[in-house]
Amino acid sequence: MYIIIVLSIIFILASVYGITEFLLHRKRVFSIPVRIHVNGTRGKSSVTRLIGAALSEAGIRTITKVTGTYPRLILEDGTETQIYRKTGANIIEQLAIIKLAAERKAHAIVVECMALQPEYQDITERKMIHATIGVITNVRLDHVEIMGYSLPEIATALGKTIPAKQDCYTSEVDLFPALKEIAEKKKCRLHYADPEIITNEDLSGFRYIEHRENAALALAVCSQLGINKDTALRGMHKAIPDAGVLIVHNLIQEGKTIHFYNAFAANDPQSTMMIAGNLRREKKLTGTKIILLNTRQDRLDRAKQLSSMAGEKLAGILDYLVLIGQSTDMVEHLCVSAGVRRNKILNLGWTDPQNVFNAILSCTEKESTVLAIGNMGGMGAPVAELFEQRSLMYD
Repeated sequence: MYIIIVLSIIFILASVYGITEFLLHRKRVFSIPVRIHVNGTRGKSSVTRLIGAALSEAGIRTITKVTGTYPRLILEDGTETQIYRKTGANIIEQLAIIKLAAERKAHAIVVECMALQPEYQDITERKMIHATIGVITNVRLDHVEIMGYSLPEIATALGKTIPAKQDCYTSEVDLFPALKEIAEKKKCRLHYADPEIITNEDLSGFRYIEHRENAALALAVCSQLGINKDTALRGMHKAIPDAGVLIVHNLIQEGKTIHFYNAFAANDPQSTMMIAGNLRREKKLTGTKIILLNTRQDRLDRAKQLSSMAGEKLAGILDYLVLIGQSTDMVEHLCVSAGVRRNKILNLGWTDPQNVFNAILSCTEKESTVLAIGNMGGMGAPVAELFEQRSLMYD
């Protein structure tokens, strides 16, 4: 009997605490007038940073939180700090960000969605962020084991963060009807952000290679908030890029010129092909053409997709396919089966970044262009850092 009484008291106290925290959170989140929730397969971190920087440039007191390659918190004065996690990523983290923003009396928050499971995406929006503006960057085949093996399934999962009775922006074309159907059920107005509104001059202000779609999304959100294009672009050009953005490192070694495009973060076939297509149209694929594919043991589904892409769509333009990371023997077999000639493949496996650099240098006659794809995890980040360091030596 005594144990039952004690357990009952504990249950009542826990319930009171839970209700109190829920009410406090609602008070905090609704004290922040502008709440922007950014979701999608690719470009979430970049778009989040662009919007946050534009709002700050317009004089709006803004707290920005990105998950990206590395989780970061950007305060209203532009100070950026790393988010330290004692354990793995957890959506409860978003509650702490809301609390911080409320305590600092932020007028706006721009938050990148960190949930993958559809039910958690739903909880993050409906229970935590309560967005006044939603963003779905695009819909790509990724995290298929969690969100679904088809684009419509993934669109349904991402659509969980479309806010009810608000406005939402997307640059997705093919799955726009599916997203619109979800939005209409939530009485949300879905808008298409046309990348054609972004000029080459607009893009020239970035210190890195920014996608038109990302810039268009940020501008569309800013327009709804009454921020003019000049102010928004001025802020966007000042934005600190995420570690996963597309950056080119140009370097000279032993009389050879290497152009290293870090596209490790574009780790699905559609995004990778879009980048390769843009580089080809702009005639930036010069010299020896090398695809550097980094794979991870826990993302073999992605490796299979990229192997198929390399054989079916990139085999005709590449001179060498360099494989690094985990399970590269299996990936080599997949690439050959997809149509890549074995004599074009250089399988380095898990190795030191310096060995990767040496291999690419040996493949280069006078000039080469390297498109690094697959994943920033594992060997991706160290290899990208090495090429960045070498490029700084020759700036």
